[in-house]
Amino acid sequence: MASESSPLLAYRLLGEEGATFLPYGMGGPGGGALRKLSTFLGVVVPTVLSMFSIVVFMRIGFVVGHAGLIQALAMLLIAYFILVLTVLSVCAIATNGAVRGGGAYFMISRTLGPEFGGSIGLMFFLANVCGCAVSVLGLVEAILDVFGADTSGPAGIRVLPQGYGWNLLYGTMLLGLVGGVCTLGAGLYAQASFLTFLLVSASLALVLISFMAVGPRDVTLPLRPGTNGSSTVPQLGHFTGFNSSTLKANLHAGYAQDYTTGATMTFASVFAVLFNGCTGIMAGANMSGELKDPSRAIPLGTIIAVVYTFFIYALLFFFSSFTCDRTLLQEDYGFFRGISLWPPMVLIGVYAASLSASMSSLIGASRILHALAQDDLFGIILAPAKVASQGGNPWGAVLYSWCLVQVMLLVGKLNTLAAVVTVFYLVAYAAVDLSCLSLEWASAPNFRPTFSLFSWHTCLSGVASCLLMMFLVSPGAAGGSLLLMGLLSALLTARGGPSSWGYVSQALLFHQVRKYLLRLDVRKDHVKFWRPQLLLLVGNPRGALPLLRLANQLKKGGLYVLGHVILGDLDSLPLDPVQPQYGAWLSLIDRAQVKAFVDLTLSPSVRQGAQHLLRISGLGGMKPNTLVLGFYDDAPPQDHFLTDPAFSEPVEGGGLALDSLFPPPRAPGSPRALTPHDYVATVVDALKMNKNVVLARGCWALPLERLTRSSGGSSPSHHVDVWPLNLLRPKGSPGYVDVCGLFLLQMATILSMVPAWQSAKLRIFLCLGPQEAPGTGEARLRVLLSQLRIRAKVQEVVWGEGARADEEEDEGNFVNGSRGDAEADSVAISANALVRAQQASGRGEGPGGPEGDPRKEGPTTALTFLYLPRPPADPARYTRYLALLEMLSQDLGPTLLIHGVTPVTCTDL
Repeated sequence: MASESSPLLAYRLLGEEGATFLPYGMGGPGGGALRKLSTFLGVVVPTVLSMFSIVVFMRIGFVVGHAGLIQALAMLLIAYFILVLTVLSVCAIATNGAVRGGGAYFMISRTLGPEFGGSIGLMFFLANVCGCAVSVLGLVEAILDVFGADTSGPAGIRVLPQGYGWNLLYGTMLLGLVGGVCTLGAGLYAQASFLTFLLVSASLALVLISFMAVGPRDVTLPLRPGTNGSSTVPQLGHFTGFNSSTLKANLHAGYAQDYTTGATMTFASVFAVLFNGCTGIMAGANMSGELKDPSRAIPLGTIIAVVYTFFIYALLFFFSSFTCDRTLLQEDYGFFRGISLWPPMVLIGVYAASLSASMSSLIGASRILHALAQDDLFGIILAPAKVASQGGNPWGAVLYSWCLVQVMLLVGKLNTLAAVVTVFYLVAYAAVDLSCLSLEWASAPNFRPTFSLFSWHTCLSGVASCLLMMFLVSPGAAGGSLLLMGLLSALLTARGGPSSWGYVSQALLFHQVRKYLLRLDVRKDHVKFWRPQLLLLVGNPRGALPLLRLANQLKKGGLYVLGHVILGDLDSLPLDPVQPQYGAWLSLIDRAQVKAFVDLTLSPSVRQGAQHLLRISGLGGMKPNTLVLGFYDDAPPQDHFLTDPAFSEPVEGGGLALDSLFPPPRAPGSPRALTPHDYVATVVDALKMNKNVVLARGCWALPLERLTRSSGGSSPSHHVDVWPLNLLRPKGSPGYVDVCGLFLLQMATILSMVPAWQSAKLRIFLCLGPQEAPGTGEARLRVLLSQLRIRAKVQEVVWGEGARADEEEDEGNFVNGSRGDAEADSVAISANALVRAQQASGRGEGPGGPEGDPRKEGPTTALTFLYLPRPPADPARYTRYLALLEMLSQDLGPTLLIHGVTPVTCTDL
C-alpha cells in the first residue's frame, strides 16, 4: 500500500563519488557534509513505489477482468484526474514555503489551522494504517497463491495451510517483521528503496516483454474450495497472445464474484481497489526538506511519477485485455507469473513491492502520528507516540501504529478493506485541495508559490471530484469518515490549539468582511434597522466585569468595542506601549465570554484619548453610536477577578493568568487618572459628536443570573424600571416622551429581548403634577407603546415637583442655574426618593407597597433606566452637574443614566 507521509525516511547521499544511503537523522553535526537528494531519488523513486505497491502485480487482472478494458481505462482516467488535481494543489502549497516533519499533515495543519489540520492529519494516519494492513494482506495473498496448500502449484511447495486463522497468523508474522525493521531503524528501508525500485522496474519490464515474447498457452488456475470443503477441479485460463477476438471479448464489463471475498463486484468496488493502488502522490512532497531544490523537484518529480505510473497502468490494461481471456483474468489475479518468461522474477517483484509498501505505510503512519503527538493536539492519548530514540527514530509511534495495523488485519481480506482506505485517502486529498483553494480565495500576498500551474478552478474541481467519488465508492464509509472528521474538529476546537500556525479561515473572513464592509453604505442607514453600537471605555477591567457583561447584552447584535486609554506621549517613549497590551485584552474577552472588539490608544489625557476612540473606532458603516462610561463616584473599587468564576479558576493549558496582566484596582483615596471636570467634558464631547451616552452606576449589584444565564428559565422575576422623563426638570404634559425618552424605552426593550432578561418585567413610570388628572398620560403612552410593539406595564405616580405648564421648554436651564442650587438639590433628592419609593412598592403585593402584606414579597428592581439630563453649557458648572447626578442616583441599585440624541424607534413595517 502507498505511503502518504514518510518525510523522515530521507534518502541521503554522502560523499562526492559513492552513493552511501543513510537513514534520516544520522548525519548530525560533525558527521560530514550531506548531499541533498536529487529530483529522481527524492521524489520520483518514492512516489513511483508508493503508487505502484502490490496492485500493479496482483490487481491488474482483477480490474480488467471485472470492469473490461473500456471501464478500466475510464476508472484509470477518473482516478488520475483526481490525483492530478491534488498534485497541482500539493505542488502549489509545497512551493510556498518550507515543509518540515509531518509532510502532508504539516502542510494542511499549518494552512487550515489546528482544528481542521489535526483532524485531517489523523485521517491521513488512519489511511496509512489501513494501507499498511492492505499491503500485508496482499503479501499474504501473494505468498499463498504460490505456497498455499490448496493451490495448484507444484506439490513440493504446497506447504502452507489456509483459512482465516492461518492467514491472520501469516499477516501477524509479516507485520512483526515490518514493525521490527521500522522500530530498529529506518535506515534499512532507506538503503533498500533504490534496490526495490530496480527490482520492481525489472519485473515490470519482464512482464511487458513476456506479453510479446510468449506464445499462446493454457494457464492452470489455482484450486478453489468447494461447497463441501474440498477443492474443485482445476480449471484452465487461456493466454492467446495478441488477438483481436480476445480484445473484443474483454472490452465490456463482466462483473462477477471475487474469489477472494465471495462478493459480487461492482463499478464502485473495483474502482476502490484500483484507486487504492494509485495513491502515494504525497511521498515526494514529504521529502521537500531533503531535496536540493524543493520548489523545482516537487512539481517536476511528482508529475513525472504520475505520468510514468499512468503509462504503465494503461499499458498493462491494454496488454492484458489483448492477450488474456476473461476466465484467466477473473480467476487468477496473479496470472503474470503464469505468462512470464521467468516466473520467479514476478514473485520477486510482488514480494519486494509488497514489503516496500507495507514498511513505507507503517513508517509514514508513525511519522504522522509522531508529528501529531509533538503538536500535542490530542493530549495524553498520543503521549506514547512522542517517545523517540537518540537517533531520532520515533519507535513509540511505530509501536502505536503497529498495534492499530494488527487490529486492521482482523478484517482478513484485501478487497474488503480497500474501500475504507480509498475513502480515507479521498478525504485527505479533498483536504489538500481545500487548503490550496482556501489560500487562493484568501488572496493573501504571501501566498505566491513558484509552481503556478493551478487555479481555484482546479482546486474546487479536486474537492468536488474527491467528495463525489467517496460516496460512489462507499456511502457508508464516506459518511462515517466525514462524521469522524467533524467530531475530531469539534474536539480540537474545544481543546484549543497553537495560534502561531496561522488560520486560513481568518484570511478568508478578512477577505469577505472587507468586501462587505465596503458595501455597508452609511448613506443607506434607516431608523427601522438601527441597532446599538457601543464603545465602552474601561479604566481597569478588574472593577468593570459586570458592566462589561451588561454592555454585551445591550448591544443586540451590534458593534461592541472595549476602549482603553493608556496615558503617555509617544515622543518621550522608546516603544509604543499599546501593541503589547492587545493580547491581554483579547484574553479578557475570551474569559469573560463577550463578543467585543478591542481598541486601545495612547494619549496625554483620558479625555483626549476618549475623543480619539470616539472618532476612529470601528470601520466604515460599523462605528460606535453610543458611549458607555462607568459612573464617577467615591465608591471603593472592587476586584471582580477574585470572585468571578471565569477568572478565579486556573487557566487551562498553563496560560498566563489575567490577574498578572492587569494592575490591581486603585486604592481608596488614591488619585484618579480622570478628574470630575474631564469626566463630564467627555460626556459633552460625545454629545457634540452626536453620540448617545450611557452612564452605568452600581452594576456590581446586578443579579448574577441576569449576567451569566443564557435563558430566562426558572430564575426569580425582577423589575426593570424605566423613567423616560427628565427627573431634574420634568417638562411637558403627562405621557410626553421626547427623543431621549424614546431612546430609554428602546434600550430597555433591547435588554428585555436578551434571554437572560426575558423573565424580567418592564415597568414605565409617568410623573403627574398635583393638579393633573390621572389616566390622561397613561392612555397616550399606551398608544405609543402599542405602535412601537413594546410590552410594558405603565404606572403613573404623583410627584409634587412635576412640571408647571408655564415653565420654559429649554432643556438645561434648570441645571444651568435658572433656579438656585438649593432648589436643584431639593428636586434631585425628591426625585431620588420617588424612584426608591416605587422600587420598594414593587416588593409588596398591594398597590401602595408598604400598605400591602409585607410577608408577600413581589419582584425586586434589578435595573433602573433614568433620563440623563444634558450637561450644562458652562464648563464651570460641570462639577455641580455631577453632584446632582450623584444625588439623583444615590442608593438606587444598578442604574443606567441614558441620554439619546438620535431617533431609534420606528412604527413603519
